[in-house]
Amino acid sequence: MQKIDIEMIPGGATTPPPIRVGEATIAEADIAQEMQYHPADSAGTAQLKAARALVVRELLHQRAVALGLADADGTDLDENDAAIAALLEQELDVPEPSEEDCRRFHATHAERFSEPTQLQVRHILLAAAPDDAEARDAGYRLGEKLIKQLGEHPERFTEFAQRHSACPSKEEGGELGWLAPGQTVAELDGALQHLPEGLHDRPLASRYGWHVVSIDQRVEGRERPYEQVAEHVRHSLREQSTRRALRHYLMALQAEIGVEGISLDDESGSALMQ
Repeated sequence: MQKIDIEMIPGGATTPPPIRVGEATIAEADIAQEMQYHPADSAGTAQLKAARALVVRELLHQRAVALGLADADGTDLDENDAAIAALLEQELDVPEPSEEDCRRFHATHAERFSEPTQLQVRHILLAAAPDDAEARDAGYRLGEKLIKQLGEHPERFTEFAQRHSACPSKEEGGELGWLAPGQTVAELDGALQHLPEGLHDRPLASRYGWHVVSIDQRVEGRERPYEQVAEHVRHSLREQSTRRALRHYLMALQAEIGVEGISLDDESGSALMQ
């Protein structure tokens, strides 16, 4: 049977419209180069984040040129970054949080400023790529089998880790040591924070496969008084205000200068906050 290219079918494939900021076009090659700075779960998401970042920079560059803060060509990246920094310093109106605002924010979000919960963890990684359905299924079934055996013979955890785990920690019997939030892959990290001590009764998923997990010890975080974290609270509020002001500023520039082929979102200016 003769195969027909999808491009030959009317409406079967469409070329995305070019991305334009005012009279400037964002080149596909520049987006591809920018993608390395925007890791994501898929290439499409990384590409979208990269394109939005370039649109934001172009909006700011064109505004800086209009105010005489930057040269029109913008070829010197250091000078361009300095011009954008000067632009934001000049045009962003970011109110300083009051002492009352800071104390209220701490009282409402005390857990954000608490000492982190510490977990002593062992695990067995049963490796399987996210897009390998057969390996994921086999890994989960093996995880269930190991958990059942460990429920009857917990002393075999080291043996099973050395035999089955794809993590270098297998040489230490699967021990990961003491973990605080943010010290392991995000999807596993989120699950661990809610587990009680002991062997978890089912495998936990991550982008690397399935994890048989044992929480050997859990030390809960403690709230810290406002006086100990006042500067951290003030910084958090100042950062929130800056993000909000930057978002509004970018939306205004988008309306004034014009953007085609893509729309900005609430996180479009986040790279500038790093």
